[in-house]
Amino acid sequence: MWITFYTMSFMSPADAVKTLERDLQKIFGARLQSLIAYGQRHTLAVVDTLTADDLRACARRASAWHDAKLTTPLLLAANEFASALDAFPLEFGAILSDHRIVSGRNPFAGLSVDPADLRRAVEVQARSHLLHLREGFVETRGNSDALAILIVESAPAFAALLQSVSRLDGRAAHGPAADAIAALAGVHEISGAEAERLFPPYLEAVEKLVAHVDTWRA
Repeated sequence: MWITFYTMSFMSPADAVKTLERDLQKIFGARLQSLIAYGQRHTLAVVDTLTADDLRACARRASAWHDAKLTTPLLLAANEFASALDAFPLEFGAILSDHRIVSGRNPFAGLSVDPADLRRAVEVQARSHLLHLREGFVETRGNSDALAILIVESAPAFAALLQSVSRLDGRAAHGPAADAIAALAGVHEISGAEAERLFPPYLEAVEKLVAHVDTWRA
């Protein structure tokens, strides 16, 4: 048992995905239409039908997949990806743009993200970030150390927002203030004085992004 755990923990991404493929074939058999890999550790399986018993079988294997450093696979019934593309244009669009077919047919043939759906999703992301910043600032009660925490903790989400805007525009969304905050995505702390300096241009940058996305047209 110890040897098995050790092997799974240090399995390469490619070997881990092949192990997942074998597990899914045992669970779904001929119902497994496609297995897609995206990113280093993410997968998506398209199946003919998906039942509660299938989910239970996957649940019993989830620990082994996680030990192999794979995330839980997305499980979709046939045509579910296409029908949900308008609901998840950012998430599913990212899969469309960068994926590898591990086995089966190409489930994405002929699919693309509607620019209007992408714009709407980016607007939700941008407006949510703006509201979060305003609310968070009020909740700091004027404490600069609390403001520093707000900026550092929101930096990864802001970096993700910039990536989304870049996908919308087809080019990188840059600016001194935006770059300064995005660079904090991997930083654990900043000083209160630095937070006081960064927050006004940070807030302004997000407001400008919201205005830009709101009026964007393909």
